[in-house]
Amino acid sequence: MRILEVMECTIGGTRRHLVDLADGLCSAGDEVHLAVSALRMPLFRTDLDRLTAKGCTVHEVPMVRSISPATDWGHRRQLEALLREVEPDIVHTHSSKAGVLGRSASLATGIGARVHTPHTFAFLFDAMFSAHKRFLFRRIEAHYARRTHRMIAVSNGESQTMISSGVVPAASVRVVPNGVDMSRWSSVAPVKRAQLGIPDDALIVLVAGLLNSAKGQDLAIQALQMVASPNIHLVIAGDGNDLPMLEALAGELGVNDRVHFLGWRDDLPALIAASDVVLLPSRWEGMPYVVLEAMAAGRPVVATRVDGARDLVAHKETGLLVDVKDVVGIANALEQLAGSSPQERASMGRLGAERIRDEFCIEHMVRATQAVFTEALAKPAAAVVPSA
Repeated sequence: MRILEVMECTIGGTRRHLVDLADGLCSAGDEVHLAVSALRMPLFRTDLDRLTAKGCTVHEVPMVRSISPATDWGHRRQLEALLREVEPDIVHTHSSKAGVLGRSASLATGIGARVHTPHTFAFLFDAMFSAHKRFLFRRIEAHYARRTHRMIAVSNGESQTMISSGVVPAASVRVVPNGVDMSRWSSVAPVKRAQLGIPDDALIVLVAGLLNSAKGQDLAIQALQMVASPNIHLVIAGDGNDLPMLEALAGELGVNDRVHFLGWRDDLPALIAASDVVLLPSRWEGMPYVVLEAMAAGRPVVATRVDGARDLVAHKETGLLVDVKDVVGIANALEQLAGSSPQERASMGRLGAERIRDEFCIEHMVRATQAVFTEALAKPAAAVVPSA
């Protein structure tokens, strides 16, 4: 199969997903082309170099996150030219911007069966976008969803959200959970607590991810202020526009001595190994990689019941689940794990690692994605309407 992967949002979990998928598809014998932007994360080019060495063909298209009609039109024309040059069997788009540009280029040229992985929909982000923008995003997604042969949800929870939104034809949705490489997360030497400025007797709670409202770091800081135990320290790894606000919040709540902002890190396995608990306080997710990674590393997880997390975390077995935006619930869960013994937390971690090993490996993700591509090529696409 000749596959064109199109992505603008080459950061965080979406970056990991694309790299692992492209690597796996190429290793499985598919001809893989990538039309990607590295503007948001220039270090992404190190991944591209590795994928090129594996046999993938990289085409940089400097797509931008914001809506910019003239710029976006130019990038769509660039993608149309690339489609005519490569003539892929599958055009697989990811996230909002590439989803529009890649699928519209495919429709305009008539080249490629269209498969889209949204990695959550922007119109659901009520804390990030105005009602007007969310209405616009919803209309755009509905337009292209009806013209897409298959939609991939990265968790059962996201599949339910996609279908219940009324935007995506249920018949076109397939679930392909994200997968991780267990060897990358097990048996890793932890970062020394002294390097993090954390006392030896502290219970380390790690929050990792882009600093924005979707990820809920503000909720984690508020929860820390509520916990009675003074030895719980919050380690926040990641960068983003919300950093000044989060630093100010920690100061206002009087917990800045127990909140450690690390910035962007390339040693996440070592940070997870150093943590006692991994916290996901997100408001929205599709299938959070940090939960997969924490469980693969044998760490108990406290997570909000967002898409993906509620599929992964077995409540009171591999961690604890709380309602979305429930600050008191997060605080209570952290207190509960802080009050448990190291052996009890280790037992939760072992059960989580077993689940990831059995159900969420990269090889399964790649094979299941190939199966969706094969379906899309057959085009029994009752859900796909003609281009307007």
